[in-house]
Amino acid sequence: MKTIVLGGGVIGVASAFYLCQQGCEVTVIEREPDVALATSFGNAGVIAPGYVTPWAAPGMPAKILKYLFKQASPLVFRPTFDPAQWRWIARWLRECDLERFRVNKQRMQRVAYYSRDCLHEFRGRHPFDYGRSQGYLQLFRSEYDVELAQPALAVLRDAGIAHRQVSAAQCVEIEPGLRWASQAPLSGLYLPDDEAGDCARFTRELRAICERNGVRFRFDTRVASLDVQGGAVRGVRIDSERGPQTLQADAVVVALGVDSAALLAPLGVKVPLYPVKGYSATLPVIDEEKAPRAALMDESLKTAITRFGNNLRVAGTAELGNGLTTLREQALQTLMKVLRDWFPHAANPTSAHFWVGRRPMTPDGAPLLGPSGVDNLWLNLGHGSTGWAMSMGSGRVVADLIAQRKPEIDLEGLTLTRYRK
Repeated sequence: MKTIVLGGGVIGVASAFYLCQQGCEVTVIEREPDVALATSFGNAGVIAPGYVTPWAAPGMPAKILKYLFKQASPLVFRPTFDPAQWRWIARWLRECDLERFRVNKQRMQRVAYYSRDCLHEFRGRHPFDYGRSQGYLQLFRSEYDVELAQPALAVLRDAGIAHRQVSAAQCVEIEPGLRWASQAPLSGLYLPDDEAGDCARFTRELRAICERNGVRFRFDTRVASLDVQGGAVRGVRIDSERGPQTLQADAVVVALGVDSAALLAPLGVKVPLYPVKGYSATLPVIDEEKAPRAALMDESLKTAITRFGNNLRVAGTAELGNGLTTLREQALQTLMKVLRDWFPHAANPTSAHFWVGRRPMTPDGAPLLGPSGVDNLWLNLGHGSTGWAMSMGSGRVVADLIAQRKPEIDLEGLTLTRYRK
């Protein structure tokens, strides 16, 4: 079966890998000159199925108001005149209900745990280094943070997910570098089975494996539109160095992140995606003893600090504004504050390389997998800030569907039908 995957991020490349495993002839179309140069490039790198949480959570609207005018904020809201922004916000507010939060979190965890299993199976067959570390520690600055975390803790308990609520002293035992922190955490939450790794580095290695198995990558190529005839997709129209072309296909997978919505809209396929921007800073470690060993999350400022070999990645901030990838000073200052507070001697702030990416977020947090409603056209999008954590599982699910195999997880609540009710 001739299959085209649109998008060379970790989601698209994982889809290509599993399609190839199913015996498909696969071509990946990517507008950048290599894989993982957009949203997959500078993310936090955390694979934390126990932590994956919808942005739409109880107390989140109040938290946005609380931080709206503060200098250091995990949330930045910049209103626009775009009606799509306000429609998305209205849907998001409805999902902040406690019961909806529980349902949405469980859906996300279903994909994330399956994806981690797929990653471990893959790693057993294709071992390579991508800066992996084990364990994930959440740090609470205040009782308010602990209170907001209670619904998520209840889901962890109900699901039987390994976790430990730890004291400030125990946080330091887990991460000795916190001895040099500017302040002590109030307490923490430790998830021993969660992990982290460099998403972009992994995706590049995965591309090499795909190519050795016959997957073709076409870079510097833009998708103009989808060729639809008789209610079914027959191919993809592209703009390349050789001019406009139409590539024929038996199946097309859309994994273009936030750009998926504009491509699908002319076909009547409406996907409620909005580009919620995230920021990161990457810095070389200058003092091993005073640096973190694995991955942490500042729960108050929703900012992760992750160790990738000799580098640190500080990533966070959710900015709801326009779709431009403009670095905002307020977001960058928040990242550096988190680093100063917890690991002030681990790296030199002047060495920071900053990045901003557009997360393709759905109002309820769960991704959109599977059929689009148009024959031969499949979706693998809407993973928000947890694309790396869900990538391998999502790719395998979509490949199974295209190969007419039953996926290994229940897709209830993970397809586009949930927005058509």
